[in-house]
Amino acid sequence: MSGAALGLEIVFVFFLALFLLHRYGDFKKQHRLVIVATLLAWYLCFLIVFILPLDVSTTIYNRCKLAVNSSPAESNGSYVTLAPSKQKCFKPWSYIPNGIMPIFWRVVYWTSQFLTWILLPFMQSYARSGGFSITGKIKTALIENAIYYGTYLLIFGAFLIYVAVNPNFNLQWNQLQTIGIAAANTWGLFLLVLLLGYGLVEIPRSHWNGAKRGYLLMKTYFKAAKLMTEKADAEENLEDIMEEVRKVSESIKYNHPLRKCVDTILKKCPAEYQERMGRNMDDYEDFDERQNSYPTEKSLVKLHKQVIYSVQRHRRTQVQWQILLEQAFYLEDVAKNETSATRQFVHTFHSQEPENKIIQYFYTPTVEWYWECLLRPWFYRVLAVVLATFSVIVVWSECTFFSTKPVLSLFAVFIQLAEKTYNYIYIEMACFLTIFFLSICVYSTVFRIRVFNYYYLASHHQTDAYSLLFSGMLFCRLTPPLCLNFLGLTHMDATISHKNTQPTAYTSIMGSMRVLSFIADGFYIYYPMLVVILCIATYFSLGTRCLNLLGFQQFMGDSEMTSDLIDEGKELIRREKRKRQRQEEGENRRREWKERYGNRDDSTRNRVVHTDQKESSFSETNTNRPLSKYTRSNGRTERDRIELLQDAEPLDFNADSINDDPLESDSGRYQPGGRYLSMSRSKIFDDV
Repeated sequence: MSGAALGLEIVFVFFLALFLLHRYGDFKKQHRLVIVATLLAWYLCFLIVFILPLDVSTTIYNRCKLAVNSSPAESNGSYVTLAPSKQKCFKPWSYIPNGIMPIFWRVVYWTSQFLTWILLPFMQSYARSGGFSITGKIKTALIENAIYYGTYLLIFGAFLIYVAVNPNFNLQWNQLQTIGIAAANTWGLFLLVLLLGYGLVEIPRSHWNGAKRGYLLMKTYFKAAKLMTEKADAEENLEDIMEEVRKVSESIKYNHPLRKCVDTILKKCPAEYQERMGRNMDDYEDFDERQNSYPTEKSLVKLHKQVIYSVQRHRRTQVQWQILLEQAFYLEDVAKNETSATRQFVHTFHSQEPENKIIQYFYTPTVEWYWECLLRPWFYRVLAVVLATFSVIVVWSECTFFSTKPVLSLFAVFIQLAEKTYNYIYIEMACFLTIFFLSICVYSTVFRIRVFNYYYLASHHQTDAYSLLFSGMLFCRLTPPLCLNFLGLTHMDATISHKNTQPTAYTSIMGSMRVLSFIADGFYIYYPMLVVILCIATYFSLGTRCLNLLGFQQFMGDSEMTSDLIDEGKELIRREKRKRQRQEEGENRRREWKERYGNRDDSTRNRVVHTDQKESSFSETNTNRPLSKYTRSNGRTERDRIELLQDAEPLDFNADSINDDPLESDSGRYQPGGRYLSMSRSKIFDDV
């Protein structure tokens, strides 16, 4: 059973990481190495979070077994007995045999560190490079990372020289390894507290505001106004880049040595631009015959990089705009259905994607109304209260976890109470909920933050390769200090508890932090207290107000700029809604005419095809028909039938004259072109 628990979690975490990566990345268009590297980074970080509770329960069992088997004399030696010597220890259901966890943690930790400090930064530069060959991209990546790698090597080399020269230091390889781990964890802890302070406040507040329909709708209008500005900027930028590509494509002919580079750039352009540029590509003029200034390969590399970026940004804004429209329409439908007397949810527009029949069977309009209009707001309020309670417990424990007598950290109190009764299920659940909540606060902030267009995780497969790799780097740097912080909150870390007890397998690979006492006894203990200041700043939206003052529009209810953007977004949504309604009305009208007059139109078309063969008999038949059927008094019905007839057959633009409105021509006669031209000349429709 012990191996089964570990195996199930390994498989489950893999599919969880694969699902999230599929939501944000694009498996079809992005490079496979980017997908594999990002998946591996996310997978290892999530795996640490899910496996650590098993390590805690196994460590508690090993402590109990050691205390029971040891004599009182031995208990005062290397290990302290945590239970009476007569007490029996029960093996947990998820027990992992000795020797497995240290190897497992060592492989996971060092692989993640190799990814975050060496491989992923190199792949970032490789993915962002505009080179036309693998060698060129590798060369660009090495040049860009030379300063990055050189800085770390310079610092590490200076430290080694200082240790070698100073006789007071006698460091061994294990101690040097511990110093490197401590340096990486210190950098990660510095960033961890910043992200944690934001997530502890923003996550409960976002769920509480999620119960306010008016708030969500106003925020959606605000997002629409900002996204429309970004969308217009992306379209303008794409037009400018495509104009440069067109000029380069016209100047570099087919027999130019750099023509292959230009073809590579053209393949990255959207299809409509490729077709537009392809019309002028039949010029085989020799490039040597004209003394023109041709672009260099370096300028083409820069242009290639700009094309990749502009096309990705344009596609992302287009998809996000459609998603935001659907969200705005749905929120408006919720606001309308709240006062519905029938208690059935009515949508303004039908879903464009086919719905699952099973979900459609159970999630009926009545169920949807009760959930969206009654139950969902209360569910979000209750969830927000629960999350806020967790946040308060975390803040209190972060400020008091260094106190061992008395134990003030609530997480440590819960674990120690369960440890006395050896309730391993409770221990694992408490550990899992604690570290899972901490991970949600930190990781959700990573998914939310946006550094201009440099780093941005966009859902629905719209995240570029650079942002995916950057997120993998952040996860690998944040997860180890996050786990150490969790072990400190629960007093499972000997550095915090100051007890000479058996450590967990995770802390054993980290080494003893006593090598750097100012970090172990100072920074690791007192720096997490800053989370209180960050939580207060987030609660009063100080960061949002500062960004708003700097000119970056943020959603603030008491701002005049926010009100103007809400009004602008509301008008944009209203305009798109009218456009969507007109499209649906046109489709419904065409569908109705096809269903009602489909057979008559087919017979009309058959007569048109055989007009030249049966022209005389067709004229007699047309003369004997009642004129009222073709008169204009029939109004809109006859107009729609004629428009449908025009859509069905092509026009002859070589005709003498074609009127914009066939029903309002000067002669009062219908004179279409194309296949009906011969009929009009033979005066078939003179009576119309």
